[in-house]
Amino acid sequence: MQPSEAQRELFQLAQQQGGYFTAKQAAMLGYTASKRNYHVGAGNWIREYRGIYRIALFPAPDRPDLTLWWLWSRGRDDSPVGVFSHQTALSLHELTDANPARIHLTVPPAFRKGAAIPSILRLHFAEVGEDEREMVAGVPVTNALRTIIDIWREETLPKPILRQAFADAVRRGKVRKSQVAQARKDSSMNAIVAALERGSSMTLALSMRSGEPSLGEERMRCRGS
Repeated sequence: MQPSEAQRELFQLAQQQGGYFTAKQAAMLGYTASKRNYHVGAGNWIREYRGIYRIALFPAPDRPDLTLWWLWSRGRDDSPVGVFSHQTALSLHELTDANPARIHLTVPPAFRKGAAIPSILRLHFAEVGEDEREMVAGVPVTNALRTIIDIWREETLPKPILRQAFADAVRRGKVRKSQVAQARKDSSMNAIVAALERGSSMTLALSMRSGEPSLGEERMRCRGS
């Protein structure tokens, strides 16, 4: 039997979200509460959390837990607002070998949930600019520089570990000159970046995708002029 238009649209939607979708998204495609219950009972869908489903036959993403909790962070308009951050982001950027026991998620200051916050989550309330995030494993994550700065501010990891993470991020091109320049415009970030640079044991040579000179190259030119 050919899938209906609603089934095709739901699959296309779920395909963009690792096989997951929300009750509201399904309802907008015509799936009433009784129809949703039917599909769960028939084994077509799996109810992963309150108001969050997954198509049973859809291949699981690399980190299904991240997709689930990202959808959990949806606001009143049913759009997810969370950005994975802090130790979770550090792990996703492969700048640490540690796997945090809780999932760190930054949400807007006005974010509220009617139910209790799941114990697996550690929420941080702050704004994250579009230029401070990137997609990793199919979900939004704070970029490497914002991640390290956030942890530095909270003092939840030793400074030497963060300096090493910064040096590794620079070496691998995860921290770019333009990002450092932008961070320096914020007085509180400027102080942290300066401390990270002072503590790094390596020369900061930022390899820019856009071809802009690295910090190290720029400093060498300044010395020679």
